[in-house]
Amino acid sequence: MARAPVLQLTDISLTFGGDPVFDGLSLVVQEGDRVALVGRNGSGKSTLMKVMAGLVEQDHGSRVLGPGITVGYMEQEPDMSGFATLGEFAASELDAAESYKVDMVAEGLKFDPMSPVETASGGERRRAALAKLLAEAPSLMLLDEPTNHLDIEAIAWLEEELRTTKAAYVIISHDRAFLNHLTRATLWIDRGEVRRQEQGFADFEAWRDKIWEEEDQQRHKLNRKIKAEARWAVEGISARRKRNMGRVRALQDLRAERASQIRRQGTAAMELEVAEKSGKRVVEAEGIGKSFGDRTILKNFSIKIGRGDRVAFVGPNGAGKTTLLNMLTGELEPDEGTIRLGTKLEMAVFDQTRSNIREDLNLWEAMTSDKDMRVSGKADQIMVRGTPKHVVGYLKEFLFNDAQARAPVASLSGGEKARLLLAKIMAKPSNVLVLDEPTNDLDIETLDLLQEILTDFEGTVLLVSHDRDFIDRVATQTVAMTGDGTATVYAGGWSDYLDQRGDATFSTERSAPKPVKGSKTAAKPAEKAPEPKAPTAKKSGLSFTEKHRLEALPAEIERLEAEIAKLGELLADPELFTREPVKFSKATEMLTERQTALDAAEEEWLMLEEKNSAP
Repeated sequence: MARAPVLQLTDISLTFGGDPVFDGLSLVVQEGDRVALVGRNGSGKSTLMKVMAGLVEQDHGSRVLGPGITVGYMEQEPDMSGFATLGEFAASELDAAESYKVDMVAEGLKFDPMSPVETASGGERRRAALAKLLAEAPSLMLLDEPTNHLDIEAIAWLEEELRTTKAAYVIISHDRAFLNHLTRATLWIDRGEVRRQEQGFADFEAWRDKIWEEEDQQRHKLNRKIKAEARWAVEGISARRKRNMGRVRALQDLRAERASQIRRQGTAAMELEVAEKSGKRVVEAEGIGKSFGDRTILKNFSIKIGRGDRVAFVGPNGAGKTTLLNMLTGELEPDEGTIRLGTKLEMAVFDQTRSNIREDLNLWEAMTSDKDMRVSGKADQIMVRGTPKHVVGYLKEFLFNDAQARAPVASLSGGEKARLLLAKIMAKPSNVLVLDEPTNDLDIETLDLLQEILTDFEGTVLLVSHDRDFIDRVATQTVAMTGDGTATVYAGGWSDYLDQRGDATFSTERSAPKPVKGSKTAAKPAEKAPEPKAPTAKKSGLSFTEKHRLEALPAEIERLEAEIAKLGELLADPELFTREPVKFSKATEMLTERQTALDAAEEEWLMLEEKNSAP
């Protein structure tokens, strides 16, 4: 049964005073669509989303909404002028009786609706914009980088909200795991053209590579044909000038066709050079703690980080990840315990606030400024890993064109600012990389390249990130912070941490995970105060974590049973395999996964219930 279109763009053309951003673009979003919108930084993803939202008017073409369709757009930089609090902004389009919806969403996204707009951080503003969209519940949701500034727990909550919604949605995101879990179709912007595939982001790269391979084959054939025709023209045209001018004109047409082809944008020429090897010990912390006022950020934490380790720091926003990172790098003194830094350390820092680049400078000045961000006069060259390079030439390696070199940093997109900062820190050799939320706003191709570089980097990497896929690909150790002052070291990346913790979901009541048995770097868990006992209560054999798990399992089992029932209904269609073989295959795979998860959950519940009932 065909689905009704909720939004249709037809023959859209759009320019901003120069080359067209889009020309002759057409696309349809249908009921129930769950679409990933992907493309390189600067390809026009956010612009297209604003056209879809009706916020940017196209030069030509039409935008048509289905009957009764409402559209909501979550932008990266929401305008909150005129609102006193974040909650007032988030509830601005709701009736007074519906304002409770903002409070419900705010709890999941973890922000305070009473926070003043004037003092709110960029992350809090973005969470309020996301809350506004979810509370309004439009027919079509347009989400531009919704996971930026969300911690992993809030991302998991958002995933569940989007997984169960009946609304259609289009998502721009750099978070692979988020897109893999949620999307069923992909819109790909490539050189002003938008292609659609009826498969989610998990299949995007194979699809993209196939299209590029076909393009390369066609270009190769065209070049061979031009070469053959050009040889004929040189060797035989003088004897047959009048009879074969048509063939000459055909050769000119072939050359014009090749000239009109838009070359694919390459990847940034990112490269890291390791400075002189650091000592074998990079950082050693023993029993460190930190508090701000009455709030304990960290207590009794120990870790040894050696040369070549790649350590990820994870946990909810506000848990103290950046504070711990600053202590381990010597930027901040602990209140207690000792930190010893190794020898010959050359650190390069990528901070989440991008404070290493000044917004009031242009790109040229930003690249030639020193560590104190003082501009070095009229310098037109910088030292790149020991070799002098012209500023513009080096910027081109990071995909900035000549015109952008004199453009203000403030005019750049979030992804372009991140790329500029990478260019700045990669110009100098280093043996310790400190990366605080480096993945925000980067496109998938740049992220892929950064992952490869970090994997091959022979120095040490300290990484704060909420990107689960990125952590899995990069980290060899994961430090999990719970927000109550506890931090524990685990071997491996994010998935390894979940396996060792024994719980693939985050609880809103955070409990301290168990350390890796036998781990030399595992922190000693802080001693817990004994829980008060009811005088008539029977002693339970369950730990705090096991008790919570036992309470949560029935709901998880019920959810899995409901999903299995829905998949069973879908697969009961005898014509599904013939009509939609890909959908049949996906549903079969999902059914197997859900059944395996259900069996494991039931077995776990039985084991915990028996343990709880034991005398």
